[in-house]
Amino acid sequence: MQSNNPLHGKKLVDILEELVDYYKGFEGLSNQISIRCFTHDPSINSSLKFLRKTPWARAKTESLYLYVLRQKAKQQKLQQNNLDNTASDNIS
Repeated sequence: MQSNNPLHGKKLVDILEELVDYYKGFEGLSNQISIRCFTHDPSINSSLKFLRKTPWARAKTESLYLYVLRQKAKQQKLQQNNLDNTASDNIS
């Protein structure tokens, strides 16, 4: 069953766009993964073509995406804890 796999049903274009957004552009993304399609005249379309043809590069990109998902989950948890603490301080 794939329901526990965060990549299941996720399109490569969506993964790439989310990474580019999270790292504020291809320059930031290329600082995380040094792949030529991210460092030399990058675009979504050219990167997609390369990643679809190159399994090791796609694996690195998907791995980074999973890391970003974990980081976002941690940030949300911290923000929720801060909100909960603020709310309980206001009640006391």
